Amino acid sequence: MTRRSLFLLMCAFLLAGCLRTTEDTPTSGYLPPTVVPPPTSTPAPPTPQPVRQDGCTDVLSFIDDITILDGSVVKPGAELDKRWQVRNNGTCDWTEAYTLRLTSGDPLGSEKSQALYPARSGSAAVIQLLLTAPELPGNYRSSWQAYNAKGDAFGDPVYIDIVVE
Repeated sequence: MTRRSLFLLMCAFLLAGCLRTTEDTPTSGYLPPTVVPPPTSTPAPPTPQPVRQDGCTDVLSFIDDITILDGSVVKPGAELDKRWQVRNNGTCDWTEAYTLRLTSGDPLGSEKSQALYPARSGSAAVIQLLLTAPELPGNYRSSWQAYNAKGDAFGDPVYIDIVVE
């Protein structure tokens, strides 16, 4: 064998290891990779959820507030970038058909229904909402809940709790 033939054969073996098989290809559309920062606290056990007809369950487990801790004091009209660390502890992948909806409190200048970050079953995810503090001083709480593609609520609710000075 010549050097060139040996080199091409080695390249073929290396590239063969990079190819995906049908066993590891997701069956439900494209889902972006999920960045998983290390957890800052021990997550609570998942809340039991009803099993859907397609055989999978939807579970969102709250892990931690990443930004704007509960009781944070903010200025009137301030732009707020609220992020929660959560985990998809269910057996269903969250697709673009999943939403996060306001369930109580002030929407803080945002839409009352927003796309839920797509996440594969068993992975961690970050939910982000861009909000605006009210102009009037006071305590404000905005609670949000995940909904699956069929419109069923599931998992732990997430919320932002602020004080406008």
